[in-house]
Amino acid sequence: MRILRTDEARFAGLPDYPFAPNHLDVEPGLRMHYVDEGPRGASPVLMLHGEPSWSYLYRHMIPLVANAGHRVLAPDLIGFGKSDKPASVADYSYGRHLAWLASWLEQLDLTNITLVCQNWGSLLGLRLAAENRQRFSRIIVGNGMLPTGEAPVPAVFSIWKAFATHSPWFPVGRIVQLGTDRTLSKAELAAYEAPFPSAEFKAGARAFPKLVPTEPGTPDSDANKAAWQVLEKWKKPFITCFSSGDPITRGGDRHMQRRIPGAHGQPHITLRGGHFLQEDSPEDFARIIIDALKSEMAA
Repeated sequence: MRILRTDEARFAGLPDYPFAPNHLDVEPGLRMHYVDEGPRGASPVLMLHGEPSWSYLYRHMIPLVANAGHRVLAPDLIGFGKSDKPASVADYSYGRHLAWLASWLEQLDLTNITLVCQNWGSLLGLRLAAENRQRFSRIIVGNGMLPTGEAPVPAVFSIWKAFATHSPWFPVGRIVQLGTDRTLSKAELAAYEAPFPSAEFKAGARAFPKLVPTEPGTPDSDANKAAWQVLEKWKKPFITCFSSGDPITRGGDRHMQRRIPGAHGQPHITLRGGHFLQEDSPEDFARIIIDALKSEMAA
């Protein structure tokens, strides 16, 4: 496996991203970067990004949650952000991403985790929580799901999958802008492009759409069904925080509210914004997290 590493100089002076870098090897020679802010002794809040973003997506939320007294960890998935990037699309699989995240989680020995996840952060995070349920105390999902391949795929996803697979042009900043209602500044667009100095660095971003289970019987379809069996008995708090303008995940919040016992009676909310609600409603999204953790302290 040929590993690429983005030069740290490309991340100099990013707007609203003052966080010190942290790194762990999730397998020999493969380094994962993560943000780790707030008091180390506090219960961790794990923020998982999706496609084709990185921990920069949570830059407005991290300080708000950390300043409320919580430890916030936001890793860059392998292939994204400041983490190492295997150079071939074939180097990436759903199972490998989970193994890398599980290695990171175990090395840090995180427990009593509040999971915050969106997009592929949900496909990975919900599996991670189901397979390591003793480590997680609460789940907050924004614009995400855990597909098993049994439901029809939205047409917009099929178009996106074809584009990611075949288009010679893969403009990461523009892609994030398409999923965001507000207009991102040139510096913000450049920050989303920063991890990818050339096309060969984008293999991880191109790989993700093909890894979504879209038909039953695939290995990840079966593994996700097994995770759903855990989630259908999940009685710890489970909160959905979807946006009003996401054509891909629309309706997924109600599906989870019905199937997951821990969702019953929780303060589910719909926030204004597009797919990347961390860009459109960061303060409101952060408030959901802080309020959920306040209720734990009160209890």
